[in-house]
Amino acid sequence: MTREATTSRATAAHAADRTAERITDLERRRAQALTPATPRRRGAFGARERIERLLDVDSFAETGLFVRARSTGDGAGRPYGDGVVTGYGTVDGRPVCVFAQDSTVFGGSMGEAFGEKTVALMDLALKTGCPVVGLNDSGGARIQEGVASLALYAELVRRNVKASGVIPQISVILGPCAGGAAYSPAITDFTVMVDGASHMFVTGPDVIEAVTGEHTTAEDLGGARTSNSVNGNAHFLAADEEEALDTVRDLLSYLPANNLDRPPQYAPGSTPAGDGLDEVVPDRTGQAYDMRDIVQAVVDDGELLYVHELFAPNIICALARVEGSSVGVVANQPLHSAGVLDIDASEKAARFVRFCDAFGIPLLTFADVPGYLSGVRQERAGIIRRGAKLLYAYAEATVPKVTVVVRKAYGGGYAVMGSKHLGADVNLAWPTARIAVMGAEGAVGVLHRRELAAADDPEALRARLIATYESTHGTPYLAAERGYVDAVIAPRDTRAHLCRALRTLRGKRAPMPERRHGNIPL
Repeated sequence: MTREATTSRATAAHAADRTAERITDLERRRAQALTPATPRRRGAFGARERIERLLDVDSFAETGLFVRARSTGDGAGRPYGDGVVTGYGTVDGRPVCVFAQDSTVFGGSMGEAFGEKTVALMDLALKTGCPVVGLNDSGGARIQEGVASLALYAELVRRNVKASGVIPQISVILGPCAGGAAYSPAITDFTVMVDGASHMFVTGPDVIEAVTGEHTTAEDLGGARTSNSVNGNAHFLAADEEEALDTVRDLLSYLPANNLDRPPQYAPGSTPAGDGLDEVVPDRTGQAYDMRDIVQAVVDDGELLYVHELFAPNIICALARVEGSSVGVVANQPLHSAGVLDIDASEKAARFVRFCDAFGIPLLTFADVPGYLSGVRQERAGIIRRGAKLLYAYAEATVPKVTVVVRKAYGGGYAVMGSKHLGADVNLAWPTARIAVMGAEGAVGVLHRRELAAADDPEALRARLIATYESTHGTPYLAAERGYVDAVIAPRDTRAHLCRALRTLRGKRAPMPERRHGNIPL
């Protein structure tokens, strides 16, 4: 063997040895990065376990594994990853970006490197046009990094705003989410919380008690049930982490990847039996019934994913499918406060309508509404300004809009619940519909006040006048005569009419005037 060959072989062997050393070093560092810094809470999954349970098997590609926190000079260790796991994978074969805060590293607090990793992931999601899911479990800003931590919170919020209406953003609260950390989830489209484990508030109970003397608990202040039912900060309540992640997967199945894509199309589901719809609405106007019975009878397989189910229950917001295509459902719920529109219901529905419009999801509206709620408390709390949000949302929406008037549609409630006058495309009414300025009893009391006062038998006269009013103004036919209602249909035929309308409206185009944005009454 020549000297040159011997040298070449030695060089190759040396290179192989060096490569093996480097790979060993890589594996050592990788193992170090994947090892939790401190024990996690009992019953809680680790950050990577959460991601693995959310995404399809073996689909996760991690980014920023070896990122480290900046040195603070206090001798504290600087573990790899800096308290957040970021990357991308698939859910049901569709790309998703995901980050999971790691409470075993500095309590999951956000430092500069932590924030930069999260912001970089948001930028990737925007560039690739895929949803982003944030699994939140953080103590807030990292105090020892000072203003750098605060700066990255602001950078993250700026990305949330930039992504709003462009890609779906979903936040899952799996532990504490306090202070500035709470505002990013508030800007995202949907928030999921775990009963008994999640907390979201600006100021903790200890600080509140120290400043005001008022005693409270984290659960009462911003627990999962409080956030779902009282203040409306969260949209979904899960019994545990598994259910929370299942909710995210279910939710994503209704949503497009971005605002330029259509929602996913599935094989049409089974057609529910609609015969029972003819008997759903009671004869007496004031008698309650469950609007869910109607909606479930017209959507595929009777399946609905309720949004904000525990908040403002007098209005229903849900995602469903009709002939395999996603739809957003907005419906008054007579079981709660007769389906009246109050401040909470208006804001809940307005945000849902605007989300559906941003992502091209058609809107189905089922109206049985006595109007806007009156009263001193509502007036002082801003029912005019805040109730106007729902008017704005419907008028602004350009997606296909189909409305069914089931029973009452009185006053401003008629106008706001997907009326022709706010731009609805197809309006249907059941024979039980009552479309008027107000109900028969109230109208008779106003129109015939003097006549009733002078009558020998005012109650008999009132009954006759109410019957006359209901047979003329209290029907859908005056609205149909003017073209405000396209058809009066038998309840059992509702699904067939909705399917035809949605097929026709699939190619709808509704250009809007050029502007930076509107000025919704916030």
